[in-house]
Amino acid sequence: MAASPVFLAVALSLISAICYATAAVVQERTAANTASVRGALLRSSWWWAVALNATGALLHVVALRYGPLTLVQPLGALSLVVAVPLGSMAAGRRTSVTQWQGMALTLVGLTALLTVTASGSAPQDSLGGGEILLVSLAAAAVVAALVRFASDRSSSAGLALAAASGISSGVGSTLAQKLVVGPTLSWSVALVAALTVPFAVAGLLLSQKAYRSGLGGPLALLTLVNPVTASAIGIGLLGEGFRYGGTGTVLALAGAGAAMHGVTLLSRPQPVHGRRDPQRGDRDHRRLPHRPAPESAPGPRPVRLLRSGAPSAGLLRPVSVDMSGTSRAI
Repeated sequence: MAASPVFLAVALSLISAICYATAAVVQERTAANTASVRGALLRSSWWWAVALNATGALLHVVALRYGPLTLVQPLGALSLVVAVPLGSMAAGRRTSVTQWQGMALTLVGLTALLTVTASGSAPQDSLGGGEILLVSLAAAAVVAALVRFASDRSSSAGLALAAASGISSGVGSTLAQKLVVGPTLSWSVALVAALTVPFAVAGLLLSQKAYRSGLGGPLALLTLVNPVTASAIGIGLLGEGFRYGGTGTVLALAGAGAAMHGVTLLSRPQPVHGRRDPQRGDRDHRRLPHRPAPESAPGPRPVRLLRSGAPSAGLLRPVSVDMSGTSRAI
């Protein structure tokens, strides 16, 4: 019995999310130990992350062959659900209650979205040549603006780069769907192939730079921006929608809100182990009190009163001598 297209799309998206999550954790650990992207290129762990990202991207593209953008892209949020506990294990810390709540809300929201987007049929339409150029130029302009913003303000640079990475990856997925849905040899297909690779590579490199500021916030924003970008293109240009009419739309919005709230909870920074406890620090401070530099013992000090050689013809001037810690004139 042949599996339905939606089942294949969901299964491939789940495996793709696991690959992306593992790659994100490896990238974050690599970025924490390197000062630049060039330094990361010299580490084998970064190339393992590249291999995992490539595997996830390939599975994601195949999933787009069997499911619409509004179904496949939101399932990418599962990468954050997997990455958070995996990152906690890699860092040697426990997953907090807030993170478990975030994972539960994300799963509930994605289930609601899956209910109203799983139409049971594979997508039959893709972007045209003019739409491809329009989407690519608009995305490139927004990504360039975000990268420039990140270079001007270091405090929010990681989030800006994560948003740019999410847009690049979302547009790359949208363009890749053109290659798997009814591909025919034409100039538009060649244009898509030429544009998909730069957007995919840009998404990978931008995420690597974004993870230098941590994993939670950048990964959460990237996870949100990616499906929002692709779903907006799918609804606006490809005519994709939701089942059950107005009820389906309301359920989709509620599910999206729950998933966004869950991702927000997952993105909250967690306390770092090894931080000094104030009470313990005070005990250590009492155990090792601050000692001033030792001073010389009081008492008479040898002082040479006369220079070697003949004295000068002028009057003798008084010389200060320190005797028993006091200054006296002779």
